[in-house]
Amino acid sequence: MIWFLRALFGLVLASMLWVTSWASFRCPLFAVPREVYAHPWFIATMFDAYWGFTTFFVWVAYKQTSWLARIAWFAAIMLLGNIAMAAYCLSELLAMSADGRPTDLLTARRDGPGGLGLGLALAGLAVVLLA
Repeated sequence: MIWFLRALFGLVLASMLWVTSWASFRCPLFAVPREVYAHPWFIATMFDAYWGFTTFFVWVAYKQTSWLARIAWFAAIMLLGNIAMAAYCLSELLAMSADGRPTDLLTARRDGPGGLGLGLALAGLAVVLLA
């Protein structure tokens, strides 16, 4: 199961990096036409995405014991979405042995400042500022 989850989140991360890179080269982030971002289904999709990000963050906040790590992961998830979420899951999965139990993934708590979360939060901030 751990190998399957590693492959799944690796695929999510790779595909999200590819599609966001592709989209970025075709259209700047803040050049989306008003007709798109004012459309009711776009708004509904954004609510759905950000409530999903918030739900995922609640789990991350439980697992991380450091407030610095929690704040960094919150920023990373809100700024990078599924890229940060897949990176978090991969980080947790790679820290486990291949014969580990999925319950360990869900419940094991992590100490420390969370360097990956800090790095992704800064990367997300850079993307927004450069967009």
